[in-house]
Amino acid sequence: MTFDFSLITICGPTATGKSGLALDLAQRLGSAIISADSRQIYKYFNIGTAKPTTAERELVPHYLIDICEPTETLTLAEYQEQAQDLINKTNVVSPSLLVGGTGLYIKSVVKGLKIPRVGPNEKLRSQLADLGQKQCYEMLQQVDEIAAQKIHPNDAVRTLRALEVFYVSGKPISQQQGENPPNHPILQIGLDCDVEILGDRIRHRTNKMVDVGLVEEVKFLCEKYGAELPLLDTLGYAEMKQYLAGDISLTEAIDATVLHTRQFAKRQRTWFRAYPEIEWFDAATPGLLDRVWEIVEELISCRE
Repeated sequence: MTFDFSLITICGPTATGKSGLALDLAQRLGSAIISADSRQIYKYFNIGTAKPTTAERELVPHYLIDICEPTETLTLAEYQEQAQDLINKTNVVSPSLLVGGTGLYIKSVVKGLKIPRVGPNEKLRSQLADLGQKQCYEMLQQVDEIAAQKIHPNDAVRTLRALEVFYVSGKPISQQQGENPPNHPILQIGLDCDVEILGDRIRHRTNKMVDVGLVEEVKFLCEKYGAELPLLDTLGYAEMKQYLAGDISLTEAIDATVLHTRQFAKRQRTWFRAYPEIEWFDAATPGLLDRVWEIVEELISCRE
């Protein structure tokens, strides 16, 4: 059995069962799983990120999990480089599986985004931010008119990034961006389901996270790194941090996590639905693995 493609992506909103499908499919294919989750890259952030368990990682090789300390920053360019390298190393026999809900991670690989190799420069960003957004945007119009046309005048984050790239590298960010897609076919699979069903899944998963120790995980991280650690202000951790601080009850923390997760899932859905090349499946459909396998088989050429 040979494959006419070297990569399968599994994407979609949170709590749709991407990891479970990937685990089953990887075992059937003999493939490795490469995480496309921007928080699973960090050590100790386990329960709140729905990180694969030790037992699951023993069944199938998993990569790009636990590769950073919570105090470190992994740039998109660094993620892309590591993911592409792993894909080249793990797809020798069967397709690699790129799995997760971080749309920009997946896009960086499947579209071959050209990303400026300029890391964050906090001192420069701070100096620019002190000038105010209006002046920064006017500066951007002068040094990179093309980028300025694509960035809203009120978008401080992208404005600062564009200026940062220019002043560090000496080249406009617009000249360092673009796409260089890989020359091999990619099968892109998306999972989604009815909004109310997904809401029930999110609540069930949130309750399960609390049952298996999410509060204790957040307490440990606060004690180890301090409550001001930026990662502790992300989904699930921020709400439990509020509970630990005595600002809200545990029930309120759970409800807030469910609400914010549903809002996050809506944004993910909007992002991924913009790509027509994704083959969509209903996550709540019985026999999901077999339905996905039918698509995979169509792309497999058998040798006698």
